[in-house]
Amino acid sequence: MSNQVVAKRYALALFELAKEQNKIDAIEAELLVVKEVMENNPKFLEVLTHPKLSPAQKKVLVGDAFSTLLPEVQNTLFLLLERNRITITVEMVQHYVELANEARNMAEATAYSVKPLTDDEKAALSSTFSKKVGKQSLRITNVIDPSLLGGVKIRIGNRIYDGSLNGKLERIQRELVFNKA
Repeated sequence: MSNQVVAKRYALALFELAKEQNKIDAIEAELLVVKEVMENNPKFLEVLTHPKLSPAQKKVLVGDAFSTLLPEVQNTLFLLLERNRITITVEMVQHYVELANEARNMAEATAYSVKPLTDDEKAALSSTFSKKVGKQSLRITNVIDPSLLGGVKIRIGNRIYDGSLNGKLERIQRELVFNKA
């Protein structure tokens, strides 16, 4: 069974538990912390998958590293360790976030801009583009990209809305080349 399928199953199980206990947001916030730790510390994951460490030692490491997390999150990590699936943690968190967003009728979006967006600008983008993708709102992550020259480019799932100056110049260039031929 592929890691993708397994990660989805763990995410779904944890999401159902979170929904029962009305802790969807709290568990999501803690899972994002776990994801950040796993992504920013590859040595930690390397240690957790090392064959010379016993499962009990690995469990102690995870327990110490994530001692302040909710028991549901800790137990999920322990379960992943016991079943030698700790390497799917990041994928599992991504699937959990997708499930939580779907439950809230929300989507993740990345806004590329030349300068940091204000909260008002993010709110305006969210209200405008959420309707286009059939969601109630967007959770916008701002990425600074000086190559855009101006304007904003937004990625929602696999859709890209390019309102950047660079994108407009490229469209004009393509149009001129097409009309010339």
